[in-house]
Amino acid sequence: GRQYRFFKRLLFGELRLVAKLVDALVAASECKTTLLEFDFGPFCSLFYVHTEAVQAALAKYKERKMPMPSKRRSVLVHSSVETYTPPDTSSASEDEGSLRRQGRITSTPFQSHSNVEPWLNRVIQGSSTSSSASSTSSHPGGKPAAASSTATATAAATVLADLMAHIQLDNHSAPPDVTTGLMEHLHHERPQVASVRGVPRGYNSSILETGDGVPVNSRVSSKIQQLLNTLKRPKRPPLKEFFVDDFEELLEVQQPDPNQPKPEGNQMNVLKGEPVGVVTNWPPSLLAALQRWGTTQPKAPCLTALDTTGKAVYTLTYGKLWSRSLKLAYTLLNKLTSRNEPLLKPGDRVALVFPNSDPVMFMVAFYGCLLAELIPVPIEVPLTRKDAGSQQIGFLLGSCGVTLALTTDACQKGLPKAQTGEVVTFKGWPRLIWFVIDGKHLAKPTKDWHPQLRDASAEIAYIEYKTSKEGSTVGITISHASMLAHCHALTQACGYSEAETLTNVLDFKRDAGLWHGVLTSVMNRMHVISIPYALMKVNPLSWIQKVCSYKARVAVVKSRDMHWSLLAQRDQRDVSLSSLRMLIVADGANPWSISSCDAFLNVFQSRGLRPEVICPCASSSEALTVAIRRPPELGGPPPGKAVLSMNCLSYGVIRVDTEEKLSVLTVQDVGQIMPGAKVCVVKVDGTPYLCKADEVGEICVNSGTTGMAYFGLLGITKNVFEVCLFPVQSTGVPVSDQPFTRTGLLGFMGPDCLVFVVGKLDGLITVSGRRHNADDVVATALAVEPMKFVYRGRIAVFSVTVLHDDRIVLVAEQRPDASEEDSFQWMSRVLQAIDSIHQVGVYCLALVPANTLPKAPLGGIHISETKQRFLEGALHPCNVLMCPHTCVSNLPKPRQKQPDVGPASMIVGNLVAGKRIAQASGRDVTQLEDNDQARKFLYLADVLQWRAQTTPDHPLFLLLNSKGTVASTASCMQLHKRAERVAVALIEKGRLNAGDHVALVYPPGVDLIATFYGCLYAGCIPITVRPPHPQNLATTLPTVKMIVEVSKSACILTTQVIMKLLKSKEAAAAVDIKTWPTILDTDDMPKKKLANIFRPTSPDMLAYLDFSVSTTGILAGVKMSHAATSALCRSIKLQCELYPSRQIAICLDPYCGLGFALWCLCSVYSGHQSILVPPLELESNVSLWLSAVSQYKVRVTFCSYSVMEMCTKGLGTQTDMLRVINLSCVRTCMVVAEERPRIALTQSFSKLFKDLGLSARAVSTTFGCRVNVAICLQNENRIFSGPDPTTVYVDMRALRHDRVRLVERGSPHSLPLMESGKILPGVKVIIAHTETKGPLGDSHLGEIWVSSPHNATGYYTVYGEEALHADHFTARLSFGDTQTIWARTGYLGFLRRTELTDASGERHDALYVVGSLDETLELRGMRYHPIDIETSVIRAHKSIAECAVFTWTNLLVVVVELEGSEQEALDLVALVTNVVLEEHYLIVGVVVIVDPGVIPINSRGEKQRMHLRDGFLADQLDPIYVAYNM
Repeated sequence: GRQYRFFKRLLFGELRLVAKLVDALVAASECKTTLLEFDFGPFCSLFYVHTEAVQAALAKYKERKMPMPSKRRSVLVHSSVETYTPPDTSSASEDEGSLRRQGRITSTPFQSHSNVEPWLNRVIQGSSTSSSASSTSSHPGGKPAAASSTATATAAATVLADLMAHIQLDNHSAPPDVTTGLMEHLHHERPQVASVRGVPRGYNSSILETGDGVPVNSRVSSKIQQLLNTLKRPKRPPLKEFFVDDFEELLEVQQPDPNQPKPEGNQMNVLKGEPVGVVTNWPPSLLAALQRWGTTQPKAPCLTALDTTGKAVYTLTYGKLWSRSLKLAYTLLNKLTSRNEPLLKPGDRVALVFPNSDPVMFMVAFYGCLLAELIPVPIEVPLTRKDAGSQQIGFLLGSCGVTLALTTDACQKGLPKAQTGEVVTFKGWPRLIWFVIDGKHLAKPTKDWHPQLRDASAEIAYIEYKTSKEGSTVGITISHASMLAHCHALTQACGYSEAETLTNVLDFKRDAGLWHGVLTSVMNRMHVISIPYALMKVNPLSWIQKVCSYKARVAVVKSRDMHWSLLAQRDQRDVSLSSLRMLIVADGANPWSISSCDAFLNVFQSRGLRPEVICPCASSSEALTVAIRRPPELGGPPPGKAVLSMNCLSYGVIRVDTEEKLSVLTVQDVGQIMPGAKVCVVKVDGTPYLCKADEVGEICVNSGTTGMAYFGLLGITKNVFEVCLFPVQSTGVPVSDQPFTRTGLLGFMGPDCLVFVVGKLDGLITVSGRRHNADDVVATALAVEPMKFVYRGRIAVFSVTVLHDDRIVLVAEQRPDASEEDSFQWMSRVLQAIDSIHQVGVYCLALVPANTLPKAPLGGIHISETKQRFLEGALHPCNVLMCPHTCVSNLPKPRQKQPDVGPASMIVGNLVAGKRIAQASGRDVTQLEDNDQARKFLYLADVLQWRAQTTPDHPLFLLLNSKGTVASTASCMQLHKRAERVAVALIEKGRLNAGDHVALVYPPGVDLIATFYGCLYAGCIPITVRPPHPQNLATTLPTVKMIVEVSKSACILTTQVIMKLLKSKEAAAAVDIKTWPTILDTDDMPKKKLANIFRPTSPDMLAYLDFSVSTTGILAGVKMSHAATSALCRSIKLQCELYPSRQIAICLDPYCGLGFALWCLCSVYSGHQSILVPPLELESNVSLWLSAVSQYKVRVTFCSYSVMEMCTKGLGTQTDMLRVINLSCVRTCMVVAEERPRIALTQSFSKLFKDLGLSARAVSTTFGCRVNVAICLQNENRIFSGPDPTTVYVDMRALRHDRVRLVERGSPHSLPLMESGKILPGVKVIIAHTETKGPLGDSHLGEIWVSSPHNATGYYTVYGEEALHADHFTARLSFGDTQTIWARTGYLGFLRRTELTDASGERHDALYVVGSLDETLELRGMRYHPIDIETSVIRAHKSIAECAVFTWTNLLVVVVELEGSEQEALDLVALVTNVVLEEHYLIVGVVVIVDPGVIPINSRGEKQRMHLRDGFLADQLDPIYVAYNM
């Protein structure tokens, strides 16, 4: 009774069974039989149809419209006709199922949801209006982005759908944070300046009038909305909400399900096979058998070879095999010499390279090597230098020390040749001597030469190669004794007898094809009919026809061959299989082979095939044949069949289920254990403990027939070939004193010593602790309408490790006639089916064009090579669907913000909570320069007049054109005179009064400088504006118009050419040209003297307005007073030691920030000569800037990152042409930027030009921002400036939590940060907490605040919202020094006191800028800097030229520029998703692949991410591909 209950619970899961089965169980319990003795016979009637299960699973899902990827039409056009040729429909047997799975799955009708999210409407209606402005640098010749042609998605795609079909959507007040499953409100950002956004080049401004980047008519935003809705309810419960320590981001560990099934049976015992029978006159070795048959039965047929028409081309007799093998052995040992020494000696390894169509020559070569005591290593014929897995084969040959390869004449002629006519050396292969073994090349042995026929020993007989799951190739050594014992065991198990005929469809070079068709057949003098693979492709019925015509008794096939013959059998009516006594199914270990066997029996039973003839077997390269089913006449028990729960199997537990269930697996036995073998099942992971009776584990074999070792690999040999067994819960005493060999097969033992296999270790995918088999996933995918969209047997399933867990990837070849939408729907149904049947998510599903996946030598997909291509981005799919949101459930816990923290730190002196306050300052200005001189130089207009009087001919400016020649110059007097003429024109022509605003719209040049001082002379306020680009008026002119309007300019000064442009018809199409203020051209002004030059009444009066667009798309002007302007010039003069005798070269845009100050202000103040190089000229002459620096022997030069990048990329390959350039004069090359220093770029620039004399110490960075354009600069004189810029490495994970943790170089997650130059004289810097506004300690991350005489005095905006932003310029600390007034830079950074000393002897304080606060992305409660994610993405693939990231309703969007073939576009989707997950623990929501140059960049080389975001949402990027990750 106890056993009865145990069986009932174990096998049938409390199901009601038919009376017959219950009776059988009761009878079994009465007979006190164990589980292993129970008869599985009643299961034979169970019928399994996987297609019906998949149909039923899909019927549960409502049809829903996922956002289809957007694809540019050009991507769909395949380049070669080859792509459309029908592919080789061959498939590895692992991929095959029966015809029963070829069903069509119909989906339930689509049901739309009417409850459109109210929050989406609020976002669209309530957002601020975004005007279309741009500060992006115009690119001449760049094509404006066309309207997107992504026509694959239609307006109907806006229908909202939910991933969980049965759940009604809730209404949320804010967009859900789909990245965590937690509904969080949008975080409040620091209030911005005027809400004026810019638009990148090529964008239609009218579309963006809706606001906040959510255009009503945008297809993209509706697709993202669909994506959000599919992700709204996460399939897995949300992660626990609690605060994680900032220093440790722990991945979520999958907790075991308390209800998961657990094994309940007794511990199994080691099972023994039948004893090996004693055979009289059994030869002592295989060679002895060959000699016997070759001499006593020379005419007996040994092997018949067929051509591709099925005609027998040659029959090798045993006499011929013996004589030709002798000849070859003699020739190898005696006729091949190297430097008068024999080339080979006994024990050497020799490669056998023979095509699948030539078994005769292979057999001669194999036995010839054995007779010569050489070790054959059979391998595949390398067809090209890039064969899948060829490099690994070469590694095996090299490690085996192979120097000689045997082949046939025809094969040798077909191998690729070098120009010398010799066979090329394949990639990764050792240098080989190729020897052709055709008869004319062999020598007849002398009469006194006889081979030594030793008895079978433990020495190596041959080496069989095996490719592992990872793609590495190993050689398994088989000894003479094992080879003989294996032949003996197969002979007994299969009942082989002399002169039997065997049909072999398998590869005769390895595995069962070699064991049955080359070795055991010779032992028993059998006649083998070898069916080549090429014949099977032409005529799949050929093997059946040969069985019929030769009356073959045995056939060795794979389930693939049975499946092919089913497809072709209608043409043949006269075949008979009645002669067969055994149909050995070599891949019977594949659980899905049962369907092929059943279908084959159903069709061919009427043609003489008896059910008991079908004999599945299980084998592995290491253990050779593990088990084989015997026919009843050989004493085999009835076949077994079991229907197992897939869910329980994923936990490694056997539970019998009913076929009505969806997720069940039907398996057949693979027969009994081999004679003389011991078999057990051990746990897959860790110590090889014995499994329980109802537990799935790895089958291990102890037998004299197994392989010996992996050649040359002692470590893994011990783990596989010398496994000791331990019982469960014991002291660790081995069960057996003899080592067992791991087979790599997963299964369990049934009754009558029947072996059941449910999968292979190589196909095992462990996801979140549950084990899935690749073959099972393939079968489910094939059951979803495969014939219409993809090729059967051309599907690969493998796992990739992302974020410390296996992720399932499915790759299939798409039929050329399948439409884009149909294929996408098929992919989405496959995802649903796998999710329902296997309860596991697919990470990535990719469809590739026909005939593009790498093939295994004899059909099927080369899995490891496919995986390698996927990971390298070389797969070139035509369709991709990523589902990271469903699969990745082990992300670190989201960070919960603590409630507002008050200023609770105790300040003692200059310490915060025991740490020094993070504050630093430049040198004291008052001690450095005479204050009288500072007062005299308080107004720049006065300075210019003074210089014109004292040094009238001193040259101040030198402007170069693209040819490097001087375009114009200006001395002190010339500049003064031109400024006077401008002032007269403003007063007389423009009728302007003091205090009026004037827009200066000039190209970079001396005119811009002269008109600036002309405005100062007239008392007007100048605003410098970049002129519109003539070829790109539609996007650049609105920016000009906006700045003119926002700044309330009463007049525009410009050139005649630009004035015509502003009033042209083309301009009228972009803006309203009637509303321009007065426009004056300054080309031909009368030479009039100004009556009196305007003198400001106070130094605090406004000098000029500095307008710029930030990287976040905000346009704002800052006010610069006369006092701040002169203080700025004085600080720069002191820091850079600028005097009238100095020359500096400037390659910057002169319109805003430090670029404007250096271009227009500093030369007049300090008197030095500025060599002006407009960055635009570098587009036609990249070497212009460096040539100028070299020609004028400039010691100090300034440039932007975009200029540096242009030189690095443009001149990187032309250093030979630059020999005339000498950069040894350069002491300091400063990069002007408002961002974190780009270390990689500055280092590559330094390395590239060091051969031209550039010092490694010369390149440094600066830091400034809107509130203070110059906070840090490097001095050329190290004595005054202090030490070289330092670099520290910080933990990127800590940065996300607003912490700084210093780590060593090379540490995981380390990020290098370089000091941003030295703090200028008169500048004080402090680090303040972003929320509490309290001071922070040394090496703590916070906002950089600055106090300086040259701080700007405030924002100038048309909206009068200055009160909102007052604290940007007048901030005070909340505790500590609450009196000092600071300006908030809006940048995160930290100060660190170094061990170095500065000029004053004090320890040096280094300022490190981390990034703009406005640009940071708040995701999962953490703060991410876009540049960090972008750096990771750019590293992911060689074809990614540039990258930009932004968020939209908490979805991370990654835009990458593809620099390469559009074929590669879809490769990037998975790589980008992988790298962001791995390095940043974030799930990418949308991946957008665009052309180079689409990501907008401003004049400083900074990415305009918000412009890009607006353009993307307005569907204006013309992307190559947009992938919406599910």
